[in-house]
Amino acid sequence: MTAYAAIDFGTSNSAACVGASGHPARLVALEGDRETLPTAVFFNADEHNVAYGRQAIAEYQAGYGGRLMRSLKSLLGSELINETTIIEGQPVAYRDIISRFLAHLKRTAEAAAGEPLSRVVLGRPVHFVDDNPERDQLAERTLLEVAEAVGFRDVRFQYEPIAAALDYERTLARDTVVLVADIGGGTSDFSVVRLGPDRAGALDRSGDVLANGGVHIAGTDFDQYLSMRSAMTCLGLGAPGRNGKQVPSQIYFELSTWHQINFLYARKALASAQTLDIFYDQPVHHQRLMKVLREREGHRIAGLVEDAKVAVADGGTTRLALDFVEDDLGVDIDGELLSRAISAGIARIVQTAQDTVAAAGLQADQVDAIYFTGGSTGIRALRDALAEAFGRAESVNGDPFASVARGLGVYASRLFA
Repeated sequence: MTAYAAIDFGTSNSAACVGASGHPARLVALEGDRETLPTAVFFNADEHNVAYGRQAIAEYQAGYGGRLMRSLKSLLGSELINETTIIEGQPVAYRDIISRFLAHLKRTAEAAAGEPLSRVVLGRPVHFVDDNPERDQLAERTLLEVAEAVGFRDVRFQYEPIAAALDYERTLARDTVVLVADIGGGTSDFSVVRLGPDRAGALDRSGDVLANGGVHIAGTDFDQYLSMRSAMTCLGLGAPGRNGKQVPSQIYFELSTWHQINFLYARKALASAQTLDIFYDQPVHHQRLMKVLREREGHRIAGLVEDAKVAVADGGTTRLALDFVEDDLGVDIDGELLSRAISAGIARIVQTAQDTVAAAGLQADQVDAIYFTGGSTGIRALRDALAEAFGRAESVNGDPFASVARGLGVYASRLFA
């Protein structure tokens, strides 16, 4: 067996390459003719099957009973990774759900390669968990164990921004100091790298990597921040309570955090939410909240918020319609509202980029280019803030969803040659 795989297991979307000795790695179609797959699993209780990616989301939105799981990568390094959740009345470990998804990626890649795959390079963020090296190592070890459990025997890791740099390097005609900004669904990762055609052939590039940095703020956090400024206000967040103070906010925080939503549907959580009615000056807000919880519409709202974020990321206006909660209920969202909602997150991301450049021993004006990759770099306010912080650098937009996978493929082809 000469084939190998390179997999970008992303928080929001995943991609994969396959290659073989003597042949360069290539992206493979993971769903139909699409080379990316939303990192989503739907346990369809009506049909008693498991769906992945866009099909998973489509079945959930079509109204089938069951459990939709997204942002699986966020579980790595968290306290939930060794916990279980109830699916069709049975306890299922979160680790096993990640295994199912990675096994699906492996089967699809093997179909494209035409042979079993035992060797793989997996991308990993610079930090799975901020400011906690032990949990960060736990996250990588868990991903290694999952990869081995699904049948990979030789598992290697590469930082995702380094992988993106290797993809970008193939376009360069001269040596360049590059700040790679890989901002996806779960993390914002940065690497300062010297790239160029004379360096590209070396397997060991450690001398060209000047610094790495990252922060656990990215697209799913932006979704949460936007939800708190839009959809949750329709359900009462920020409204005055009977005692003159605002109504309790914790439940809205949980309702706008994808992996916490399902816990709000439990009987005990519903009973607790019902007792909050005494805090509301306007009962309609609590009534809307309880309807969302009882009818399990939280994930639907989260999906609509994400769609709205994408729609206004580069400007424009869209309507977030919540008429399934109440006739004519909804809120208009534009790029300015999105920018305000995520401004604190953007500030932390920019500071992390500046800290990474400083750790490389460079000044901001010594960066030649910023290479943007990851789905969240589609947000204009974020790109503009980073470009302003490094005013002399050329802004280069890579493939937001496939640059990391391609770069992992480049690395894998050299590693397994």
